[in-house]
Amino acid sequence: MSFSTAVRHLRDYVAIPSVNPMGRSDIDARWVGETRYAERVHEDLRRLGVDSVLVGEGGRRSVVGQARAGRSSETLLVASHLDTVPVDNMVIDPFDPVIKDGRLFGRGSCDTKAGMAALLAALERVTARGTLARNLVVVGEADEESSGSIGVRDVLAHLESSRVDWSIATEPTELRVVNAHKGTAMARLEAHGRACHSSDPTRGKNAIVGLARAVLALESLGVQLREHVHPGLGHATLSVGLVGGGHAPNIVPDRAWLAMDRRTLPGDTAESITREIEAALGAAGIDDVQIEIFMGKEPLFVAPEHAAVQACRRALERSGCDAEPATVAFGTDAGLFARAGIPSLVLGPGSIARAHTKDEYVEVDQLERMVGVFEQLLEGA
Repeated sequence: MSFSTAVRHLRDYVAIPSVNPMGRSDIDARWVGETRYAERVHEDLRRLGVDSVLVGEGGRRSVVGQARAGRSSETLLVASHLDTVPVDNMVIDPFDPVIKDGRLFGRGSCDTKAGMAALLAALERVTARGTLARNLVVVGEADEESSGSIGVRDVLAHLESSRVDWSIATEPTELRVVNAHKGTAMARLEAHGRACHSSDPTRGKNAIVGLARAVLALESLGVQLREHVHPGLGHATLSVGLVGGGHAPNIVPDRAWLAMDRRTLPGDTAESITREIEAALGAAGIDDVQIEIFMGKEPLFVAPEHAAVQACRRALERSGCDAEPATVAFGTDAGLFARAGIPSLVLGPGSIARAHTKDEYVEVDQLERMVGVFEQLLEGA
């Protein structure tokens, strides 16, 4: 069977396991790490005459390629993360890129190997025609699926002071240009008490009771967050997702904890989130609670009138796609590039509803249409 360049690339990429271990030690070692996939993209770039290097260490390496259109040309960075989530409970062979009913199946097919496949297919066409009008930095970064983002750090360190005018992260947006998304943070609260025998609980201080009061205070804080609305992102949110504590039913617990998801807006920091939680607990008369904040993906907002958004809109319109900017609920590495001073957007084939699923796939038609969108962007749309 004959396949297009984009489909051939994607089949090859899906067949290369690049699972992010995400702190686990029970995943088959043959599947873990991004380096093999990075090496393959590196080879594909070199075949196109593109300068390419591997950055990072060990099994968690990233790839950076640079195609130059001219010294004075605008520079676009396109980042497609190399890692995938684990393959637990998949009902298909995760690394066998079967095509059926217009869909290409496999782990990473949608999130986000289709983006890389479409980009390299477009770059091959444009370089063959000699029509590259923007300098292009191709990035395949490791470790997007965790909060570590070591790949972005390695890439930015390699690029150092190199000029990049704007960037695209190729997450599955169903060919919509996304100019805004919330960021992520996790808060861990630990309530402290005093243990004693449960036959006389008055001799102790029940940490679980204290934590329960803290949960109610956090629920009230969540309502307060709705009062501050970002024009492009709406309001911040919080959700308590895990709780734990105690030692046995007959011991008054001296320790209890919770983990809370916090979706962030531009301007939110670990310090500001800590202050708002402290204020909520203080207003409820709650003490003896320790707070830790772990910042994840950065929030993203680029004004709809920005030149980068307009370029993507032109490329989408010329490719027959919906060109209206959109927002999404999930976080991406675009926020990290934006924090580094690079205006960044999100755009790619596939649906986020298919990412991380037991039978992940991407629509082949969307893959091919994304090739056309990238061609337009590389040729100066």
